[in-house]
Amino acid sequence: MAGIGSAVVIGGGIGGPVAAMALRKVGIEATVYEAYDGPATGVGGALAIAPNGRQALAAIGADEQVAAAGRPMRSMVMQSWTGKRLAEFAAPPRLPEQLLIWRFELYRALYEEAARRGIRIEHGKRLVSLDGPVARFADGSTAAGDILVGADGIRSTVRRAIDPGAPSPRYAGLLGFGARCAGDGLEPTGPRMHMLFGKRAFFGYQIEPDEAGWFANLPHPTPMTTAQARAIGAEEWLRRIADAARDDRGPVLEMVRRTRPDELVITGALEDIPSVPVWHRDHVVLVGDAAHPTSPSSGQGVSLAVESAVQLARCLRDLPVERAFAEYERMRRERVERIIRMAARTNAGKAAGPIARVLRDVLMPIAMKAFGDPERFAWQFDHPIDFDAPVAPAAAVAGTAR
Repeated sequence: MAGIGSAVVIGGGIGGPVAAMALRKVGIEATVYEAYDGPATGVGGALAIAPNGRQALAAIGADEQVAAAGRPMRSMVMQSWTGKRLAEFAAPPRLPEQLLIWRFELYRALYEEAARRGIRIEHGKRLVSLDGPVARFADGSTAAGDILVGADGIRSTVRRAIDPGAPSPRYAGLLGFGARCAGDGLEPTGPRMHMLFGKRAFFGYQIEPDEAGWFANLPHPTPMTTAQARAIGAEEWLRRIADAARDDRGPVLEMVRRTRPDELVITGALEDIPSVPVWHRDHVVLVGDAAHPTSPSSGQGVSLAVESAVQLARCLRDLPVERAFAEYERMRRERVERIIRMAARTNAGKAAGPIARVLRDVLMPIAMKAFGDPERFAWQFDHPIDFDAPVAPAAAVAGTAR
């Protein structure tokens, strides 16, 4: 870590505060710069923190704070639109429980923990350009550090700055929505997320005595920004979602009907980028969705971002900057791109047309028979990080082995 004393972190969502905490743990003072004028209070739908995400949070001492804001999600039950139960699967029981958490609650937990650790987060700082690790913002101000970390999401300005030819997000053919609603009178699911491959859309729901929540992935032929989708209006979207659920057996239609327009969360297009060619240049590096944007269907977006932030900090602790960035990318690329590919296949099933839907419903029960073994998913969920273990570049490890 010779010569690295400070870092500029662009993006104050989820990955930014985690990256700042991980860097602080290895002795690098990080300041987070966020484009929006204030904290993201009440923004965003529900998401999952997988066991591997919790393992990564635990590596920097932040798991308990996040767990306190979430609810257990111990398994996922797959169903067809006819109500047929296809499978139930979960991570191996030796791992931390998966969590269901609303994005703004996760944001608040991380924001408060970062502040408790003395990390400064500045708002109203929209990045317009980079000059090496020097950031220039729309308000005319600048920020400089020994390194700059881009944690600014799927439409990363930092990514474009270090690679003007970087690929654009790919639309999955689905729009995302979600809400909380009253659960009284509905059959509880307990800590199980039910995934319903509906006749016209894909739904997820979890019902507990004190609260119920649902989400919908609605096929749509063309992408929409979140602003464009919101302009249509929540009342109209609720009507369309209810229409999509009208033939599906289960509680989804009733849950949608219980949702007030002001309770609907409109998250916009589901997108990913299969592979980001350039993760770092000079003293600038990407983490989270800036480096490896996977669609929400992976259930791994937050967890992968946390993993990457933690591994980046370890590499910077033990290696010179150029080697640290290269080793960080080597450690992460194959794993994250494999999960992105898995999520893309899931999206294809969710957006199936009439003919593909029939084939899906016939073949899925056969494919699901193998899902009962939790070890099939162990590679994805069982990914502990020994924070204190020294990092050596792959070439050095190979040389030692010889």
